[in-house]
Amino acid sequence: MYSSTVTLAYGTGTYDVNIPDSNLLGVYGVRESESVVTQDESLILRNALNNPIGTAPLRELVHPGVQVAIITSDLTRPCPSDRLLPPVLEELRAAGIPDKDILIVLALGVHRPMTEAEIDQTLSPEIHRRFRVLNHDPDNTVHLGETRRGTPVDIFRPVVEADIRICLGALEFHWFAGFSGGAKAILPGCASMAFVTKNHAMLVLPEAAGGRNEGNPLRADLEEGVSMLGVDFILNVVLDPENRIQEAVAGDVIAAHRAGCELISRRRKVYVPRKGDIVLASPGGYPKDINLFQSHKGLENASHFVRQGGILILVAECREMIGNQNFEDWMLTSKSPQDILERMEGQFILGGHKAAALAATELRIQVYLVSALPADLARRMYMQPFDTPQAALDHAMEELGLESQVIVLPHAISILPDFG
Repeated sequence: MYSSTVTLAYGTGTYDVNIPDSNLLGVYGVRESESVVTQDESLILRNALNNPIGTAPLRELVHPGVQVAIITSDLTRPCPSDRLLPPVLEELRAAGIPDKDILIVLALGVHRPMTEAEIDQTLSPEIHRRFRVLNHDPDNTVHLGETRRGTPVDIFRPVVEADIRICLGALEFHWFAGFSGGAKAILPGCASMAFVTKNHAMLVLPEAAGGRNEGNPLRADLEEGVSMLGVDFILNVVLDPENRIQEAVAGDVIAAHRAGCELISRRRKVYVPRKGDIVLASPGGYPKDINLFQSHKGLENASHFVRQGGILILVAECREMIGNQNFEDWMLTSKSPQDILERMEGQFILGGHKAAALAATELRIQVYLVSALPADLARRMYMQPFDTPQAALDHAMEELGLESQVIVLPHAISILPDFG
């Protein structure tokens, strides 16, 4: 019997898994023909900056004397801030903006503040030394009003007080906001907890789905909120599985973002002939699998590839364990996945939303987990732990049958299925 070996990222390392060819339905990810970068990254970024969508070039939007805030992602996102910042800073320098008038804000959302060492790693030590850098503080916000859906628009004070706001980001599917990037750098990236709680309550609506912008109430709500403040310019990029920049879009916070989302949809929605009995999935390695809270994005995407009653094997290191106290509490104090869903009907608590989403998945399919989490902790979250993905796959095939069809997703956080 012939077999194929597939490699899955796990933290900063990898696992190899052997799968009989007769069982392998497919390995799905970024289309191989589109994953090769044919241009130097600096040329890709320069071309986007020179040809912005819906705005003038950045250097024409600013002038000496203005205060500029550049908002970029924290370490839980794949955004290559250290590569996006230099050409943006070059544009500002060409317009006569001195370093002292530039602030770099790390859009944490509800994540923990980044350490000095992590800021060095994310921005580069040189940029960290040259510019004032702030972690977003959800307790230091300015209230700008409410959206039509009653969501309080509270944005980090230094971002509000800036004259010019530039948002950086990486584009990928987002399991309830449609896509990452665009206005999300501000809301929820630089929001109050009150905004995040009210806005994210809409994730239970069926229209709040991965790969969907139009008609997505959660996306509409956050973009309405951002419009109360305004974003002057964005630079968003499409990354390949090795985090190399494939394409870039720049310009208007809506028009450029939508153009980037179209690029993602063409690259990352993959045709699959049928759902798999077993799906073997990695979020894509560190930092995408830094904790279970972040790894859930890959789990959510991968779950769409699994048939009812099938098995999803999530290969995610989770070196920082669960990653969100409410998520952990909701899982560990529940009596069953159904109990979590019933609790969600009565209240919305940030972190609890991930527990509810995970519970809904666990009611439909089995979830096996290969991670650094203690085995007992994984079981209490209704997942079956395994030491290696090979052991998990072998067990899954024994349980579902030796004829089971297997789908492999090496970068589950980046793709969604298209069943035609």
